[in-house]
Amino acid sequence: MLYNAYELQRSWLAGVGAAAQQTSEWLLSPANPMSYVSSSPLVARALEVFAHAAAPRGKPDFGLDATIIDGASVAVSEEIVLRKPFGQLKRFVRAVSGRNDPRVLVVAPMSGHFATLLRGTVERLLPGHDVYITDWRDAKYVPLSDGKFDFNDYIDYIIEFTEAVGPGAHLLAVCQPAVPAYAAVALMSATDHPALPATLTMMGGPIDTRMAPTSVDDLATERPYAWFEQNVIATVPAMYPGGGRKVYPGFLQLSGFLSMNLASHMNSHWEMFKHLVAGEDADADATKAFYDEYRSVCDMTAEFYLQTIDTVFQRQLVAKGEFVHNGVTADPAAIRKVGLLAIEGERDDISGLGQTKAALDLAVNLPEADKRYFMAEGAGHYGIFNGRRWRNVIAPVVEEFIRAHDSAGPVPEAKLPPPATKIVEGVEFA
Repeated sequence: MLYNAYELQRSWLAGVGAAAQQTSEWLLSPANPMSYVSSSPLVARALEVFAHAAAPRGKPDFGLDATIIDGASVAVSEEIVLRKPFGQLKRFVRAVSGRNDPRVLVVAPMSGHFATLLRGTVERLLPGHDVYITDWRDAKYVPLSDGKFDFNDYIDYIIEFTEAVGPGAHLLAVCQPAVPAYAAVALMSATDHPALPATLTMMGGPIDTRMAPTSVDDLATERPYAWFEQNVIATVPAMYPGGGRKVYPGFLQLSGFLSMNLASHMNSHWEMFKHLVAGEDADADATKAFYDEYRSVCDMTAEFYLQTIDTVFQRQLVAKGEFVHNGVTADPAAIRKVGLLAIEGERDDISGLGQTKAALDLAVNLPEADKRYFMAEGAGHYGIFNGRRWRNVIAPVVEEFIRAHDSAGPVPEAKLPPPATKIVEGVEFA
């Protein structure tokens, strides 16, 4: 019922938004006498902001069609290395030969947004790394016949994707996947897995939520498991391929994100309106681009969401060394060879200071020389992996750590291309 009501509202808003956009364009048209009325531009721009907020959104494109290597522009294309029901392993292939750059697998969050949320992360890594990413699928498009997907399956996917990238790769887990990636490395270390990665970088991940709990942690622990099961799980409508599947809908996740900083989001739209009225299109377009990505959300399977609530936030099983995966305990003490880098943001209001750093202390048998901690001053949660601080301050730390555990040689100077304007065609999920 909840999902059907949302679909009805979404369809209505899409129609109203389209009408608002057409009215805005009509009020700004020189051929319309009303455009010369002093209040028309104000009304038109207000309608444009509303239309942008109401527009329906699907899965965005990465749009990374070039990078700069050794001062020259190099074409980039997307390749699907391995495809599974709930996610695919994507590689960004650079049209250059003769390089022996480190292979980096970026483990994207499955937390309501698509992997394209890490577009800036990938773009910064491309000049000096062979980059892969976990491209998770919107659960409402996965037929029931493809089975379930829970926290354990997520770990299996990480291990299988790591095998596909090859031994000695480097994992970079952003936010939520830091925990299953850490568990995967512990499990692979316990069996001396032949595809054991050389390093694991964890950025703003809730390894141990008992450290500096945030409002996100409080929300997950103040209510019993049954509350989440009864109040935030919905059934996918029959109009989608995954009709009948139980999910935690992306629109609920987005509502939660927006409510956490509602005043800030309202101010951003007010500033967008002022930029449009003043003719400052570049500034307005930058805000639009951010919200195009931010509002592009996807559903998670109910079993994955609920198990994450229980395992990561309510019982902290991985941090306690008590998480059992297919009969084997994921014990951080088993990590002896994989270099660990923990990165936190000083102003992170999603994963508090100390939650990610805990991973270093838990790996008691890993030499201190293979552990590193970096706290990014002034950085919030999203600033850890996107924006100026990521590009200029944090990425060099990641690169240095990766190169120190790789035989690829010195770090090349990173020269980024201009923002991507073309769409890279490739095999994609619906």
